[in-house]
Amino acid sequence: MRTRGTAAELEVRRRIAARLFTEDITLADVARCVGASVSSVGRWKRAWKVGGVAALAAKPQPAARCRVSDEQKAQLVEILLRGPLAAGYFTDLWTCARVAQVIHKEFGVTYHVDHVGRILHDLGFTPQKPRRKARERDEAAIERWRRHDWPRIKKGARGGKLASSFSTKPGSCCSR
Repeated sequence: MRTRGTAAELEVRRRIAARLFTEDITLADVARCVGASVSSVGRWKRAWKVGGVAALAAKPQPAARCRVSDEQKAQLVEILLRGPLAAGYFTDLWTCARVAQVIHKEFGVTYHVDHVGRILHDLGFTPQKPRRKARERDEAAIERWRRHDWPRIKKGARGGKLASSFSTKPGSCCSR
């Protein structure tokens, strides 16, 4: 498991350890001072003996190169804005899987579905969830029910006394 901290912060720990190496302190004490394991401190000391403090410097990690060019990303945005129906799908809903298929079909590049979500985020798209409404929904009938029927039903519920389902008879099996 990687230690928490930025590359610069971890490099500072290694440089502090290098200063302690010059003072002839045991590896266990150095490890305790910098908050690292003894095996890591031993590895740092071997590197320090061979290459000096420069050997403890943080090494830059190359970022993964995007396989879709900026020009292709602009084309992808145009395709997405036209909608899934124009792209040949039967419903008007973009999913990461569908976008991955479009990228593969249009540009010949295969991406994992999870990575497509990152690309879409970088392009400014956000996850959207369609509202679930019945196609046959009648807004006027719903409003009429809310104004007339619901208040009448609500008033009727308060008028009657609710029956208790708890039995207190001595002969009941629950009272023993």
